[in-house]
Amino acid sequence: MASKNSAVLVSPIAEEVLTGLSSQPRRLPPKLFYDAAGSRLFDQITETPEYYPTRTERAILKKYAGAIVEQAGNNLTLVELGAGSASKTQVLIEALLRRQLRADFYPVDVSSSALQGALATLNGHFPHLRISPIVADYTHRLPHLKSLSGRKLVLFIGSTIGNFEPEEAEQFLKSVRRSLNPGDAMLIGFDLIKNADVLHAAYNDAQGITAAFNKNVLARINRELNGGFDVDAFAHVAFWNARKSRIEMHLESLYEQTVWIQDLGRSFHFTKGERIHTENSYKFNLHSIKQLLRRSGFTLEMSWTDPKGWFAETLARV
Repeated sequence: MASKNSAVLVSPIAEEVLTGLSSQPRRLPPKLFYDAAGSRLFDQITETPEYYPTRTERAILKKYAGAIVEQAGNNLTLVELGAGSASKTQVLIEALLRRQLRADFYPVDVSSSALQGALATLNGHFPHLRISPIVADYTHRLPHLKSLSGRKLVLFIGSTIGNFEPEEAEQFLKSVRRSLNPGDAMLIGFDLIKNADVLHAAYNDAQGITAAFNKNVLARINRELNGGFDVDAFAHVAFWNARKSRIEMHLESLYEQTVWIQDLGRSFHFTKGERIHTENSYKFNLHSIKQLLRRSGFTLEMSWTDPKGWFAETLARV
């Protein structure tokens, strides 16, 4: 006889949705944002005037790509965790191929379609780059990096490290550290603490794209788990929590309501004003970056920032 919760196995997201919506306070992991619709919305967010991280990081990489790969060392093999389309990575690849005739690149992502798109684009631009995509959820299972030839430079660009809870970020970096050899390095993108108004605007854009992105997690539950969410019955809430040095995103129930999710075989009751916590985005300073890397077994070797000091690319050495 099938168990009551056997439906949890129906969809890859079912167990996390059941666990998150059954907890108090309620929460949903931010990786649930990124289905096809959510990925398109996030691409639109990066083009809004308020959202500074993507264009700021891209400018840092364009300015310092040569210095970054030179600092990382000779005979480099690139590995990118959460590569997606690898669009920002191209400037680093160009700099690397100016230093060495050929290079290997291992993009890692949970989305095979994103990796195929990256493969098609990069193959057309870089004939001397050998690309070996790896489909994996790097937060749960890191590929075996020690066996790869050459000195590794692991890329974890973007500000994804800020989406981990502090203890999770440390454990994640420790797992990367264990998968590398002495002399290997990791390039990590850190979003830095800045004026609260700038942070608030970045997550509450005037066009409402971030709100749509946040609510898409409910639409995804409707699509994939036959859920009954009225996405307009929840409000996007994002604010700067200075005490915890993070932006928080929530979905707030506008009135008392009960939502049935067919594939989970149960309903969830929300009171008016009750929130689902969907994302944290921690912001850092040089001290907190050094402390995190030290606890994780890395040594901070070099950082590159923009003129405003809003974002940092940090090279950490094993």
